[in-house]
Amino acid sequence: MLDKVYKPQDYEDQIYQKWQDSSAFVPSDDQSKGVFSIPMPPPNATGVLHIGHCLMLAIQDSLVRYNRMQGKSTLWIPGTDHAGLATNAVIEKQLAEQGTNKYELGREAFVKRTKEFVENSRGTINEQIKLMGASCDWSRERYTFDPAMNQIVSRVFVKMYHDGLIYRGHRIVNWDPNLMTNVSDDEVEHILEKANLYYFKFGPFVISTARPETKFGDKYIVVHPDDPRYQDYQHRQELEVEWIFGKTKITVIKDSAIDMEFGTGAMTITPWHDALDFEIAVRHDLDKEQVIDFDGKMLGIAGECQGMTILEARERVVEILDHKGLLVKVDPNYQHSIAINSRNKGIIEPQIRLQWFVDVNRKAIDWKGQKQSLKEVMQVVIRDHSIEIIPEYFDKTYFAWIDNLKDWCISRQIWWGHQIPVWYREGQIYVDTVPPKDDDKGQWEQDPDTLDTWFSSGLWSWSTLIDQELGADSNLSLDQLLEMSSDYQKYHPVSLLETGYDIIFFWVARMILMTTYSTGQIPFKKVYLHGLVRTKSGKKMSKSDPSTIIDPLEVVPEYGADALRLAMLVGLSPGSDSKIYLEKIAKHRNFCNKLWNVARYLESLPADKKQDASIRSSHDYYIVQRLNQLMVEVNAGFESYNLSVVGQSLESFLWDDFADWYIEASKVEANPTLARAILLEYLKLLHPLAPFITEVIWLELGGQGLLISANWPKTWPSHASSQVVDFGRIRALVEEVRSINAELENSEVYIDFGDSDLASVGLLVRSLAGVSDQRPDQPVVLKSVTSNLDLLLGLNQAKYLDQKLKAKLAREEKAKKSLETRLENESYLDKAPAEKIVETKQDLAKTKLNIDRLTAQIGQLAEL
Repeated sequence: MLDKVYKPQDYEDQIYQKWQDSSAFVPSDDQSKGVFSIPMPPPNATGVLHIGHCLMLAIQDSLVRYNRMQGKSTLWIPGTDHAGLATNAVIEKQLAEQGTNKYELGREAFVKRTKEFVENSRGTINEQIKLMGASCDWSRERYTFDPAMNQIVSRVFVKMYHDGLIYRGHRIVNWDPNLMTNVSDDEVEHILEKANLYYFKFGPFVISTARPETKFGDKYIVVHPDDPRYQDYQHRQELEVEWIFGKTKITVIKDSAIDMEFGTGAMTITPWHDALDFEIAVRHDLDKEQVIDFDGKMLGIAGECQGMTILEARERVVEILDHKGLLVKVDPNYQHSIAINSRNKGIIEPQIRLQWFVDVNRKAIDWKGQKQSLKEVMQVVIRDHSIEIIPEYFDKTYFAWIDNLKDWCISRQIWWGHQIPVWYREGQIYVDTVPPKDDDKGQWEQDPDTLDTWFSSGLWSWSTLIDQELGADSNLSLDQLLEMSSDYQKYHPVSLLETGYDIIFFWVARMILMTTYSTGQIPFKKVYLHGLVRTKSGKKMSKSDPSTIIDPLEVVPEYGADALRLAMLVGLSPGSDSKIYLEKIAKHRNFCNKLWNVARYLESLPADKKQDASIRSSHDYYIVQRLNQLMVEVNAGFESYNLSVVGQSLESFLWDDFADWYIEASKVEANPTLARAILLEYLKLLHPLAPFITEVIWLELGGQGLLISANWPKTWPSHASSQVVDFGRIRALVEEVRSINAELENSEVYIDFGDSDLASVGLLVRSLAGVSDQRPDQPVVLKSVTSNLDLLLGLNQAKYLDQKLKAKLAREEKAKKSLETRLENESYLDKAPAEKIVETKQDLAKTKLNIDRLTAQIGQLAEL
């Protein structure tokens, strides 16, 4: 028997254990009804569950449970990411707190310590994932630093190297002086900062810069070839100018990359410390000199400023040039973009370094009968709809990045991660998955750098499907691994990748790049992008402001996982940010409590086991029809990945159709067998979104087996006797009478059924409407606007009602005008979410119906 109150904490752990013990998360071998596969975006192995994880888990688990109940062989693989940069930073911080560093510890000891730390932390995030009800196959759990995964990463690197897609070269990279490593272009954030813009005389030119500290090595002045201000100067013309440390020989360079509208249209370049300057230098074969060291201090070229920090050197350069009379002016309100590392917020200092890169423009990929570059393949698979992005408008975002894609720097100067499988010896280079054998010609030394974490994460869609024993065998080729791994053959390309739109570049694009090259297949058929989770006011949740944070580890024990899942899913639109706050979670906890109470009520009804779930009344017929309609709505919502529609339809059915109408009608004429059967079918529909409470009720009400393994419901036959009165008519009449009674406050309307067929359900109507069968004295007749019946009122009641209805009509007319004005506003139609516009149109239609009804009722009372 169900307890009086539903307490999620009393059930959720044991229900999850039941699911695991039953092997419900393991995919069926039967693929006759199709397959559904989805990879879990791997959270950091050392991380803790946050609200963004919860949204991802709620969406994915709902889709997985739906497809599993459809009878598909459904695979959801969990896993964690070794998170090279983030984890490396954690361990280095620990060592600093202990008064030491990684160099004193040594690489081998550092890696060992990090492995131990990660192993102790991985279990934490996994247990927290289980809190949300994630029905993933833990027997197939993967980790991006597993031995097999390490071998796979090395195999791909070696293959790309030999295919000419990975090269080592001197190029400008995003250098983080704090972490002492490169970061990729898409890990760099740009923030606006107010700063001084300095204007200096540079011989006959005036240049402007926000970074005077980089100007020590400047010996090129660059102008646009079409700039009329500098037409008297020739390309590569040499001049002598007074500069920081005296006379300096400079060269005029003409390049169309220069913005003639910025400043004076003339600029000096520092190729070592600016990406645009580097590109200009490469085009014109110019010298490149390093001014700032990798630790952020000035080098010897800075003369007296050597050893200074960037800010110290900036002040000193301005002082020197001002003293020489070369400072023209200072603009203190200049807004310029500062590049920072998105992970630790450290300022990026561009540097030229000898690094490993992926060549995205080399035509070395056989794709659909043509030799194409990685970049071209990444473009074509979206353009020809081999991969569908949901919502579609993110195609533009994707192409805005891909069309401007540059070679990817994949080497990182950290010790935690996949070490680059390259060895060096006296000018020789050896690239393979296994180290070379030492001989009498000297020792080989492995490249000390590790690979960008996104290099291994980019293989996630298929590397997780490789047989792990085979994957660890370095003797097998990549093609052999793919051919011999049954999971890969069954489930790849995966059906869906679900992730946040904020990592469309970090991960989605990288997976397309790495997978199309490695396997010759697309990684996934569809990409569903969800938005960020924001506060009630729409602000981004921030660790610096704890009051904005919704901590799932606190919410789930108090409200339950189902309430949190529903709060995140209902109101969610693909690609749009969503809001989450405690009141919203509490609202969905109330829904769960309502479901529990409905189940308790039905459990309390005496049921005749010999009686079948047949339709015997108008409300029986009505609820079966509504259940069938609900199935259509829910199926459509799942198939279109609109889980908000699914949740809204399910909640509306329970609150409105089932509890407020069917259960109340059943108190007059009960059909317990049918009522229970309807609820069991409803539990199946709700289960993907709210798995815990539905499973508990299912088991208590006698559902067959576990609900997680039940078959998805199909529409019911809804044949009813011709003698059954349409419940829609009953409901419309009851709502009309309730509305009039609400206006009359404590008085009641008398319903005169006469010889109408509604007389056969008079008791039901009066019970639902909450009216008696007492006929008033001196009645005033008010014709029902929903049925051909007379509604009788006392004279004083009628006069009072007339006043109330007129006041209500005025309010409805005002609301109608407001809604029409909103829908005539082009700005609203352009900017508002589509579902909000639909909601406004529905509100307008409802308001117009109310006006028509009120006008008709007032017209009938006009003679009073």
